[in-house]
Amino acid sequence: MKRLVIVSNRVAIPGRRSGDQGGLATGLAEALADRGGLWFGWSGRLSDAPGTPHLVTDPPITYALVSLSHREFEGYYLGFANRCLWPVFHAELHLMHYDAASLAIYFEVSQRWTELLIPLLEDGDVIWIHDYHLIPMGLSLRKRAVQSPIGFFLHTPFPGVDLLRALPGQIRLLEELLAYDLVGFQTPLDCQSFYRALGFFLPEARREPGGIRHAGHFTGIESFPIGIDVEAVTHLARSGRNNRHGQRLGASLTGRRLILGIDRLDYSKGLANRFRAYARLLERWPEFRRQVVFLQIAPLSRIEVPEYDAIRQKLNAIVGDIHARYAEYDWMPLRYMTRGFPRSTILGFLRQAEVGFITPLRDGMNLVAKEYVAAQDPETPGVLVLSCLAGAAQELEEALIVNPYDIEEMAKALAAALAMGVEERRVRFRALMERLRRNDIHRWVTSFLGALACSAETAPEA
Repeated sequence: MKRLVIVSNRVAIPGRRSGDQGGLATGLAEALADRGGLWFGWSGRLSDAPGTPHLVTDPPITYALVSLSHREFEGYYLGFANRCLWPVFHAELHLMHYDAASLAIYFEVSQRWTELLIPLLEDGDVIWIHDYHLIPMGLSLRKRAVQSPIGFFLHTPFPGVDLLRALPGQIRLLEELLAYDLVGFQTPLDCQSFYRALGFFLPEARREPGGIRHAGHFTGIESFPIGIDVEAVTHLARSGRNNRHGQRLGASLTGRRLILGIDRLDYSKGLANRFRAYARLLERWPEFRRQVVFLQIAPLSRIEVPEYDAIRQKLNAIVGDIHARYAEYDWMPLRYMTRGFPRSTILGFLRQAEVGFITPLRDGMNLVAKEYVAAQDPETPGVLVLSCLAGAAQELEEALIVNPYDIEEMAKALAAALAMGVEERRVRFRALMERLRRNDIHRWVTSFLGALACSAETAPEA
């Protein structure tokens, strides 16, 4: 078996609390658990003299951890990646902040990481680069004569042409993507958006079966919806339900029914509208007052970015208003927390929730939605209320699918979920679980790597 080399900005570092890891890092950790390989990425540390990678071995994975300089952190990570690409890819153009210096540093980081990665490569490696932070690394590796198959996977949505028109440097980024042997997306809609973008910005690129040929090089284009390790999630959810935190949560509910949302604190997650929809539920269906508790866990992220501080203040104000209108001396309708918990605890919380409330304004996939389903008790499963703008909605059809901009529709879905009988819940749960098992994390890895091998073997244009 060829060695797999994964490159990503975020790394599930051994010994770090799993509750601090995002969905990308969690998914990649599960992908490497059986196969093993090398995982190259940022350590989370800043240093004015970054130096060479720090190697950590935790069989079957070797981690190569690199630091960022303060300049790189400001320009590459906070700057172009998260104040320009992230808002554009999530259809929030009014939050985009661009400057040419940040774009230059964004490309510099991929170049420096390429120089650090090459000495660690071995003959026969398969290289898999992840997400919007590191789009330029494929071409950078090719310029250094790396012959290994190189694939790229985008975990976010891919924006439409009108959004890309507002992104400076978009043609160069598209050309960088076409340096890969395979570019994978979460959904077929993302593939369509990419093809349309190429037709608009790079009309000389020629579409062929399964991909695009540009400058004599073939790049496969395909959707690979990322999955979860279903059995591992189910096992952890059972144990988490019975650990100290799970028991404390259960006791604190005093028989009330739990609605649960779990997201990073990010403007793309739709938390403001979610809170308003819950308030509308309490307003229009007063029979649920004192009978339900909504727990929203939203660990802080990217706190150095001003837009994140703004959404934090906005949410605090909405929560305060809900409490002022509906709270009673022995009932707090909304519990809002910005701290993280260990993964087993989070999954135990999901198992207790009668309603999973996952309503991002835009999301590449959303693994929490899948984890909610897998965490449920098959005999008394809960109901998933899911945004139609999450990639997971294209798979999880038996969830209650809602428009995250429609407050009334979300409130009605909450009411329907709370009123749904156990037989209907079981039918929906069984259908969802069958799909999750069919499209799990292991299939994601094998299908992508299989397609990468095929694309890399495609003959160059004569």
